[in-house]
Amino acid sequence: MNNPMDSAEFSRDPYPLLAALRSRGPVQQVRTGNGRTTWVVTGWAEARSALADARLSKDTARYFADRPGKRNLAPAVSRTMLATDPPHHGRLRKLAMKAFTPAAVARLEPRIRAIAEELADALAARGSADLVEEFAAPLPIAVISELLGVPEPDRAAVRRWSHDLFAAAAPDTVDRASHALSDYMTRLIAARRQDLGDDVLSGLIAARDEADRLSETELISLAVLLVVAGHETTTHLIGNGMLALLQDDALRFRLRADPGLLPAAVEEFLRHDAPITLATFRFATEPIELGGARIGAGEVVLVSPGAANRDPAQFSAPDEVRLDRHVRTAHPDRPERPGGHLSFGHGPHHCLGAPLARIEARIAFEVLLTRFPGIRPAMASWETLEWRRTRLMRGLASLPVLLGP
Repeated sequence: MNNPMDSAEFSRDPYPLLAALRSRGPVQQVRTGNGRTTWVVTGWAEARSALADARLSKDTARYFADRPGKRNLAPAVSRTMLATDPPHHGRLRKLAMKAFTPAAVARLEPRIRAIAEELADALAARGSADLVEEFAAPLPIAVISELLGVPEPDRAAVRRWSHDLFAAAAPDTVDRASHALSDYMTRLIAARRQDLGDDVLSGLIAARDEADRLSETELISLAVLLVVAGHETTTHLIGNGMLALLQDDALRFRLRADPGLLPAAVEEFLRHDAPITLATFRFATEPIELGGARIGAGEVVLVSPGAANRDPAQFSAPDEVRLDRHVRTAHPDRPERPGGHLSFGHGPHHCLGAPLARIEARIAFEVLLTRFPGIRPAMASWETLEWRRTRLMRGLASLPVLLGP
């Protein structure tokens, strides 16, 4: 039996299946093929709880220690910070997070805007574009590459390897990409060690060489993770957000007239069409009760931010894009608060790159709406849009647009 979450239909629109699962209960067991099953968490309250539950481990090395598989993933990819638990996770996160504090990211704003303007200049010269290929993807890969010191001629290859790591139902492609990206980062680190600069990678190298706090494998793994996490999800945030704007003329005109609404728009785009459909692997280290389900020790649990963000128990009219959205709270005497989506996760693994993603997306939308007031879709039907074939990510493979008046 094939996994329905690996299908082309799920890639095009995962929300009907996720809603059907949630209608049966917020935590449901799904058959994934080869006689295996996994638990999928679709309710907002249950997802938020699961993301912070220490009994749900992300330590893949521990899980697969007595479950040998046939995969050939590079260790730097299979054992990233995302695949560790506290306290080891906290140690690695502390070393990486200095580059992504709100203050550090704010200092990057002029350079991010300059890159976005350069990309927009190139689009303006042609009058039409694929917004994913020519803007949404190049912007974040350029930013994270500059942070890590990846030379410009190498960035296309780095982007391709990162892209291939999420290929659905293509394990050989994923494995090859994992080794290619790991090998490249190994060489880049060796070269940078001979000529340290003020980039993030040099800082991580110094942290290892001076205080011996990072092993070589940990150093390579962090570099790989920062590349992948630093651009894949932001690419999809920009692409999915622009699709929402192209489908809503009134919203597009409103944001162009009042850029001060863009931060709220970014949060709503994150909620409405999350770049992450299913969070990465977790397993129960002991029996757990969650959302009425009894999860046994050793069983796999997948939390779905995409489903949780559209839980009608938490969000009114969850399938609509609303800039004035407020989250329902369990305390009627307290004012409702904006936000509340789980697209950046929750708990110890909350995305450390969230401030960077937010500022990149805000600038991207502002530049595109300001420079191209007549932007419109180039396809005859939304149904012809091509989506990435990946279970974890939610993003367009392309978004053809016309840019003229």
